[in-house]
Amino acid sequence: MNNDQRRMFMAIALSAVVLFVWQSYFAPKQPFEDKNKVAKVKDTPVSKEGTSTEPAKENKILVDNVPVSTEVEYTDLEGSQGAARIGSDLSITNFSNSDSKYLFKDVLESKGSPFKIFIKKDGKFHPIFMALQEDGGVLKGTNSEFGITFTGSLSEDDKLTYNLVSATAYQYRVVFESSEKTLDNRQIRNFTFLGAKDVDTFEVGDEDSYDGLIKWAGVDFNFHLFALVMDKKVAAKASNAGSKFVIDFIEPTQNFNSYLVFVKKNYDILAKLGDNLQLSVDFGIFGIIAVPILRGIQFVYKYIPNYGIAIILLTILLRFLTFPLYYKSIISMKKMQKVQPELTKLREKFKDDPQRMQKETMELFKRAGANPLGGCLPMLLQMPVFFAFYQVLYNSVELVNAPFMGWITDLSIKDPLYVLPVVMAIAMFGQQKLTPTTTADPTQAKVMMAMPLIFGFIMKDLPSGLVLYIFVSTLFGIIQQLVVYKYTD
Repeated sequence: MNNDQRRMFMAIALSAVVLFVWQSYFAPKQPFEDKNKVAKVKDTPVSKEGTSTEPAKENKILVDNVPVSTEVEYTDLEGSQGAARIGSDLSITNFSNSDSKYLFKDVLESKGSPFKIFIKKDGKFHPIFMALQEDGGVLKGTNSEFGITFTGSLSEDDKLTYNLVSATAYQYRVVFESSEKTLDNRQIRNFTFLGAKDVDTFEVGDEDSYDGLIKWAGVDFNFHLFALVMDKKVAAKASNAGSKFVIDFIEPTQNFNSYLVFVKKNYDILAKLGDNLQLSVDFGIFGIIAVPILRGIQFVYKYIPNYGIAIILLTILLRFLTFPLYYKSIISMKKMQKVQPELTKLREKFKDDPQRMQKETMELFKRAGANPLGGCLPMLLQMPVFFAFYQVLYNSVELVNAPFMGWITDLSIKDPLYVLPVVMAIAMFGQQKLTPTTTADPTQAKVMMAMPLIFGFIMKDLPSGLVLYIFVSTLFGIIQQLVVYKYTD
């Protein structure tokens, strides 16, 4: 094998290490709590009429000629499936739906209101206060100072419609507030938004900015999304400074039409809600492959209600589908292994004549039917499938609280006994021993033999469903390798 080929193998190996080291920071996900009931904030007493029973402060403003306290009062709006708490300043302090697993306050952890809205007048942004009243499931309010009318309601799919209409066109500002946090499983709280084309994220606590179109924006954390969705993409300037994500909409408008969602990041649920909310589930650059893989796991689960078995069966199926590429890779590596002694002699013989050595090397490859890239290219073509499967198993909420067998009661978190990482490392070591050695470099050979140990250490804290996939794939790869050897030797 020539120097270029050795460097290519080293690059692939090192790239794999970097990939898994990076992903190891996103360790196993915490199990969901069984909290399917509608959650309501209890920080402020609420009367039967739906407004706060706490005494108001003396400073007041006039809304429809009625004194209204600037002390925020809260109204609970309930739908058929969910509930939301809206302040008299149109802030959102609580939200829940039938599908959410964590409480809103635990996902957002905001010191103030997680969501606020302002309008720009006379060069300054002002909060919008109004007395809110519920009428047949619709929350209504009017602010005569700015000439703004608000309506809000909860739909059957747990969307909180949030519409403002005014005679004067205003420029709006919305502010999301949360707190910086990283869980033990390296889940990081992010501000997120759908821009002109793609979804982007700003880590809470960092400083970032964006200038362009925005369709929706919000907070993404621990398999939940809280977002404001506009009726169309609007030009905006967004800035992330510490715990606040401030979005200024550029064009003044008389109609601020939108809705808010607080939802578990289930790909199908988000897709059903529309507005490309499903893009908040990060399947990476190979999403076009990841979605069919997710569908495959879901299909198997319908008939065999065990996601561990679904992972195993789909892994074997993908191994069969990619076998032609794997076969070509093994055959090519075996041919390269056979020419190694002659290749070593050529390098020694023509070490002072690089051009002659290259010519003789190419002729040797031609006589032996060997291709220096034949072992790499088929394996590289399989990498998109591997990465896509990886992203599916890492991001899919289907695995949360999904048991497999025995001690593995949740495929979304690490194997508590570390059995799967150990057997995976052993399987990878066995496959490495069976793989034809295409280099005479002892240092490179040692590095390759150490890879299973490195991978095992990296994978020990990753979701057991993901480790199960790699173990089954490696084990079945060994079986395929033995079959190839049997019928080609």
